[in-house]
Amino acid sequence: MLKHRHLLSSMAAAAVLLAATAGALGGGFRAMTVAATNGTLATTAGCGKAPTLTSGTRTIQSGGQNRSYILRIPDGYDRNHPYRLIFGFHWLNGSASSVASAGYYGLAPLSNNSTIFVAPQGIDAGWANTNGRDLTLFDDISRQVENDLCVDTTQRFALGWSYGGAMSYAVACARPTVIRAVTVLSGANLSGCNGGTQPVAYFGIHGLYDSVLNISMGRSIRDTFVRNNGCTAQNPREPSRGSLTHITTSYSGCRPGYPVQWAAFDGDHTPSPVDGSSSPNDARTWTSGEIWRFFTQFPSTAPPTTAPPTTAPPTTAPPTTPPPTGGPGTCTATYRTVNSWPGGFQGEVVVANAGTTTIDGWTVRLTLAGGQAISSLWNGTHTATAGDITVRNAGYNGTLGANASTAFGFTATGDGATAPGNITCTSP
Repeated sequence: MLKHRHLLSSMAAAAVLLAATAGALGGGFRAMTVAATNGTLATTAGCGKAPTLTSGTRTIQSGGQNRSYILRIPDGYDRNHPYRLIFGFHWLNGSASSVASAGYYGLAPLSNNSTIFVAPQGIDAGWANTNGRDLTLFDDISRQVENDLCVDTTQRFALGWSYGGAMSYAVACARPTVIRAVTVLSGANLSGCNGGTQPVAYFGIHGLYDSVLNISMGRSIRDTFVRNNGCTAQNPREPSRGSLTHITTSYSGCRPGYPVQWAAFDGDHTPSPVDGSSSPNDARTWTSGEIWRFFTQFPSTAPPTTAPPTTAPPTTAPPTTPPPTGGPGTCTATYRTVNSWPGGFQGEVVVANAGTTTIDGWTVRLTLAGGQAISSLWNGTHTATAGDITVRNAGYNGTLGANASTAFGFTATGDGATAPGNITCTSP
């Protein structure tokens, strides 16, 4: 398992927030898996064959590049037994080796040789997924493994922390008929979401005061599958600051076979929180046990194929209609750079009510420097991505009492050394 000091260094490095577009869906492998998961239990071409793959680091040609992954085959592998398959994606500046040495986020020790594990290696130690290259890698590795080993096609899973969580989310969005369930630890929409309209069983885990990827980003991607899975929208309970506990909520009303779970913990950006302690610890964390229970609840049969509701269920996501406006007031907007990296940065704007009466609605205007462009924005709605930007409050943070404040954040491409200019705040 990874040592705590290694996690801390990874946490610092994980500050990069690269938003990338996901590429086109793969062809043959995806078509094959759609057919497989539309019926009962299906097995892969590798079943019954003497395997040629062995545990260890494997190389593969994918998208015209040399890529690699670490494969772990169960001890006593039975060529006639269909195995569960789990992909574990590493964090920024982590590696496939880091995931493998940590027991694939602690799941390998719990698997009792029931599971094939894969840890892919990202380009530049991350998952920018430029032009869908990392989804293509997922497809290519899956094809190589399943043509050689015996896999239960209704038992494919993915998980990851931070950037690895973002990649797991991208897989859930783009490969809903391939993947049975995902777990996203402290993730955000950084690797794209090509699709994101079909149900996938989903488990999100996030720290209350995550200083790298704000918990609002985890809530936002969670709500993609709250909607897709037809779950009843709710604001799940979360622990209080200083409690050193976690609360796991199972959403109600979800389509059969497509549950959504959400675990919030009193902590920062880590895959290994420990109840009763402020020090992450791989060996003592509760996350691996809860993830394993979530993944292993699914039977070895295809999930129900009934069509999703034709009307969208209620959602906790911010409304798309403009929020109501109220009386006149005075607001201020203050910008700070949260993180920066070569080619991008993360910014935050604090909006404060400087008056003595409540304001109901606010609008912030700012100008990005040349070469800067917003790639994602949360806790507000914006009208442009470059140049002069207008950001209006979301439906849930427009009302500010006297001396109250809120904040919206964004990630952007370009050089973050130059702060946005001409920042103003107005209220009706």
